[in-house]
Amino acid sequence: MALQLGATRDAFLAAGVPEAKAAAAAEELAGFETRSSSMEGKLIGIDGKLAGVDARLTLLTWAVGIQAAATLAILASTFAVWARLGDIAGQIARLAQH
Repeated sequence: MALQLGATRDAFLAAGVPEAKAAAAAEELAGFETRSSSMEGKLIGIDGKLAGVDARLTLLTWAVGIQAAATLAILASTFAVWARLGDIAGQIARLAQH
């Protein structure tokens, strides 16, 4: 005999459902409850994994932001050096003309 929900079977019998049909329906509902509990456990595991992924994604977002800021700082300092070299080259050209 398969797993049945006793109260469900009794309710079907009280409603006038034949014994065989009441037993079959109670078995089917019990199977659904078992599968539902199993899926709930799996969803809890998935939720934990998603929390870990979210934490890593947050860390990655911060790392990319810091890297972008460092790249922009290097780029800005490179342009400043080029501008200064341009000024020095202009001064050298003027001195060379004299």
